[in-house]
Amino acid sequence: MLIARLIAEPENLSANCDAVIAGLARLGITAEAGDAGEGVLQFSADTADRNVLRQAIDTQFAPSDLLVCDHVPQLPRLFVSDMDSTMISAECIDELADFAGIKHQIAAITERAMQGELDFESALRERVMLLRDLSEESIAECLATRIAPMPGAKVLVATLKAAGCRTVLVTGGFHQFADPVAEDLGFEQVVANRLAIDGGRLTGGLIGPITDSAVKQRVLEDEAALLGGVPSLATGDGANDIPMLQAATYGLAFRAKPKARAAADGWIDRGDLTAVLQLLGIPRSEWEWE
Repeated sequence: MLIARLIAEPENLSANCDAVIAGLARLGITAEAGDAGEGVLQFSADTADRNVLRQAIDTQFAPSDLLVCDHVPQLPRLFVSDMDSTMISAECIDELADFAGIKHQIAAITERAMQGELDFESALRERVMLLRDLSEESIAECLATRIAPMPGAKVLVATLKAAGCRTVLVTGGFHQFADPVAEDLGFEQVVANRLAIDGGRLTGGLIGPITDSAVKQRVLEDEAALLGGVPSLATGDGANDIPMLQAATYGLAFRAKPKARAAADGWIDRGDLTAVLQLLGIPRSEWEWE
């Protein structure tokens, strides 16, 4: 038995629900739809094939916000999230490249890496080298003028923390951006890469080991183990987030690249990050507003 929680446009909800149920019935799958409250629909289906259920719902309701799992969702006790294009509305390295006049060149590499077409570490080191000799002041200016929280990010983090959830920001980006972003959003820990700076300018190198997809997965698994194997939530948008999303109890792809969306337990394609709270069944009366 699978449970799918769905947020979709209100138009034709009843007809689309009937179409999902009928489509699954043709595959020999019995399903029913109900109201989970506060604008969330819930499907129950007697199948273990998540892809079949996801496809049936996606065909009728896209764009939507969706979570599929084999139990009624519980409040997570650990939240691990990607940063760029997930918790913030930009790719920091692309915006920093704009100050060097090479945004299009670096953004093309970023896009291919996010799509899973390039090795992450090689792509990261190539892009960082292109930023060589950029002034350290550019980071501060970029933070102040280009980097903003994704809508709903602060409410999501604050609400989860208020409910006793540990929060970790883990990113293939850089501490120089991630640390102030984490402080602003309320994350308790940061795992990131660090740009090497000498004499007030970027050297084109990195300090320490690379935070890649394997590190993201390991952070989630280690943090969950320290907490006693608690339910975990992960959000991300790119290929580099896939192992983390798959390792989480609830892996949600936010406005994600196709490979990440396909690998996750669900997606946020329609709403802002507060849709995560709705899908988990956390009442609005318990949300921590700014």
